Amino acid sequence: MSVSGRIELPDPTIIIPWTQILLDSHARLTGGELIARSGDALEEAERLFRSPFVVASHDTAVEPVLNYGNRAALDLWELPWERFVRTPSQATAETDRQEERRRVLEQVGRLGYITGYFGVRVSATGRRFRIHDVTIWDLTDTDGWPVGQAATFRHWTDE
Repeated sequence: MSVSGRIELPDPTIIIPWTQILLDSHARLTGGELIARSGDALEEAERLFRSPFVVASHDTAVEPVLNYGNRAALDLWELPWERFVRTPSQATAETDRQEERRRVLEQVGRLGYITGYFGVRVSATGRRFRIHDVTIWDLTDTDGWPVGQAATFRHWTDE
């Protein structure tokens, strides 16, 4: 946390606009808010980043790469920001579970979002954990162009 009481975001020039995409896309598709939408964009970015639930996203590359993880996600996957945002999205699941993960993401692409997903994931150190009641949604920019997918969940258990 900084001296002013604000948290230090990894790269505010990227995180602030990306947070708005995460929040706006989630609200538009699900009808619900991830966090209270009050204050300015910086305050919302800080609030989402320090939320106790996990929020993570990846880009639209053929082999998507993670491009956002809040503090809960970074802690759960045991990665610093700099490594998290260079991690191929499929690496969050064990090799034998990547086909299932791919099918779920394709379903999200068709429907816009899904809720109630559960699965097993793996941290950078190899620790396995089960994620529960996950919401996954498509991300679009202000012009409606696809820019990625995101997931959020509040509950996980070690395997």
